[in-house]
Amino acid sequence: MTGSAAEVFEDTRAEQPVPEKEKMVLIAASGDLDKAWPVFILATTGAAYGMEVTVFFTFWGLGILKRPDAGITGDDWRQKMLSVFNRGTTEHLHLSKLNFAGMGPKMMKDLADKHKVASVQELLEVAQDMGVKLWPCQMTMDLMGLSREDLIDGLDEPAGAGSAISLMKQAEISLFI
Repeated sequence: MTGSAAEVFEDTRAEQPVPEKEKMVLIAASGDLDKAWPVFILATTGAAYGMEVTVFFTFWGLGILKRPDAGITGDDWRQKMLSVFNRGTTEHLHLSKLNFAGMGPKMMKDLADKHKVASVQELLEVAQDMGVKLWPCQMTMDLMGLSREDLIDGLDEPAGAGSAISLMKQAEISLFI
C-alpha cells in the first residue's frame, strides 16, 4: 500500500460525485398578504431542508419586492395609476378575503405577533440570508414600469418566464401561489 489511511480516504472522497441539491421553484403571482406568507414560509423551509430554492415574482407578486421609498413609478399615466393603487412592499399587502379597508391585514399581523409568527418582511430577510434566489419577472417590470432601482437590494437579476419554466422542469417541487 502506498499511502496512509488518511490519504486513501481523501482519494476515495475526491472520487465521489457531489450529489446535486434538490430544487424547489415557487411562482409568487399574488401580492396578497395571505399568499406572500406561504411563499416565504415554504421558501425558507425548503432552504432549511437543504434545497436550492428559487422564487419567481410576477404580476402582483412583484410588488412584494418593491422598495418602501420607491414612490410612484412608471413612465405613463397607466403605470403611475397602477403604482398609486398598488403600493407594494411587504408593509402594504392586503388580504385576498376579509381585507376590511386595511383592518384585516392589521388583525392578521397582530395575531402573528401574539403567536410569534415571523412577518413577511422578516421571512423575506431570512430567505435572503439562507440563499433563496429571488427572481423578479422582467416582463412584469416592463409592463408595470418598474426599474431595478425600484426594487429591494439583494435580488437576483430579473428573469423571464422561459428561465422560470426551464428551472421548474428540473425541480422536484414547483408551486404557483
